[in-house]
Amino acid sequence: MQIHLSAQLKADRKQPGSAFTVVELLIVVACLSILAAIILLGMARHSHCTMRINCTNNLKQIGLCFRTWSLDNNDKSPMQVSVTNGGAMEIVGTGTAFTAFQVMSNELSTPKILFCPAEKGRGRIAATTFQTSAAPGTVNYVPFTNDNNLSYFAALDADDSFPQRLLSGDRNLAISGRPAPHGLLQVWTNTAVTWFGPRHNGNGNIALADGSVQQVTSPRLRIVFAQSGMATNRLAIP
Repeated sequence: MQIHLSAQLKADRKQPGSAFTVVELLIVVACLSILAAIILLGMARHSHCTMRINCTNNLKQIGLCFRTWSLDNNDKSPMQVSVTNGGAMEIVGTGTAFTAFQVMSNELSTPKILFCPAEKGRGRIAATTFQTSAAPGTVNYVPFTNDNNLSYFAALDADDSFPQRLLSGDRNLAISGRPAPHGLLQVWTNTAVTWFGPRHNGNGNIALADGSVQQVTSPRLRIVFAQSGMATNRLAIP
């Protein structure tokens, strides 16, 4: 009986254990890789969605500030008020967009809302203050001084009497597939204007003269321009 038991134990040791075979290990690795890819894709989509919502909120606040400023300036936006009267008309007319927002510093309070969370342009940096000088010892001081601190265009002909006119929006526009250059851009009703780049998954956000904000596709963007009531829409692209 003892000999038989010893032989049985030896035989048991020779039986395959619970360790993974190479094939099983490869299957497990493949499953884990697929699971990780699904999780990362979901996180990326959530991140894009969050940035798009934050950008929309930025433009809503910007639209409100334009409205507040205009109430003190005969219902005109900074783009229609002369520099000598506290506006930015002459400067914005040359295509320099940031001055239209700079004159509203009291209404905006912070320049951080002028920078899209999805902004990745070279040399672009979010400003931290409208102040042009910093107290000694101030850290992370970035003044709002040029178009590199701005993610949104300014529409020169915005007028709340015409609620469907453009007021502002994401700067990543393209004309006939090419990125719109910095400066003054004229968009006609038949201009092949689209969004450019991966920002907001190929879509974009716009603010209209009535203060509303829309997330629009490229085809919808062309319709907005066509329905603005303007033969030519003038935009200052930062």
